[in-house]
Amino acid sequence: MKLAALTALVLIAFAANSLLNRAALAGDLAGPAAFAALRLTAGAAVLFLLARTRGPVPFRAPRRLWQAAGLLAYMWGFSFAYVTLDAGIGALILFGGVQVLMFAAAVGTGELVPARRWIGTSVAFGGLVLLLWPAGAAAPSALGAALMATAAAGWAAYTWLGRGGTDPLGATAANFALAALPAVLLAGVAFDGLTPAGAMLAVISGAVTSGLGYALWYAVLPRLPSTTAALAQLLVPVIAVAGGVVLLAEPLTLRIVLAGALVVAGVAAGVIPYRTTRSRGS
Repeated sequence: MKLAALTALVLIAFAANSLLNRAALAGDLAGPAAFAALRLTAGAAVLFLLARTRGPVPFRAPRRLWQAAGLLAYMWGFSFAYVTLDAGIGALILFGGVQVLMFAAAVGTGELVPARRWIGTSVAFGGLVLLLWPAGAAAPSALGAALMATAAAGWAAYTWLGRGGTDPLGATAANFALAALPAVLLAGVAFDGLTPAGAMLAVISGAVTSGLGYALWYAVLPRLPSTTAALAQLLVPVIAVAGGVVLLAEPLTLRIVLAGALVVAGVAAGVIPYRTTRSRGS
């Protein structure tokens, strides 16, 4: 139950990130380069201060640069993709890509994936398509789709490489600090605008829902099979849509209810273990 509660908290933080990013970028409160740079910098600052209370920050740990590169690819790809990409299509490419890459990596390394998890993933992703695919959608921007696919690859790599960590707070602090350096350089060269409201959203996203949320994600990952971690993330868009209904007064439609139910049912079928009871003769 504790693991389930922590995982749910992580997914809520991820969904809050989606809402904060959408509010800043879609509302023209911040440019993608400036938002990503401030998001990473704020996360690095908070995480570094917290991690230093427990000891040195492990900048030289194995695969650290690869983890930071994956994080940066996700942050940049996610932010820049939404300049030309519909939010719903973007989420499908992102989460679909993460599913494919993490399942492929798990199978390639010999992880046993039960049939019910494959079925649950198919049902959940079908519900996600129903939830996010816009009516009358045109072909997505090739550049935007490529950027979001890059974000999916970055996040899948960041998640995969963090599975065996023993210091989630220190690892996340180091990853954010290393990724923030090139992000700040890009933002300085091609500054694309940042309003006070956009800066506030970036700081909240970086320090709380990204920084602390990702540290918690690294804490729960060692206790989850890779395919379970991938499948659970399909709940993030559903939580984000629910948050939009509750917090932003967005309309609640029958399509949202049905699609959300499909996603939840698929995830539940794939991650909740079946328990069988044996009758004993007297």
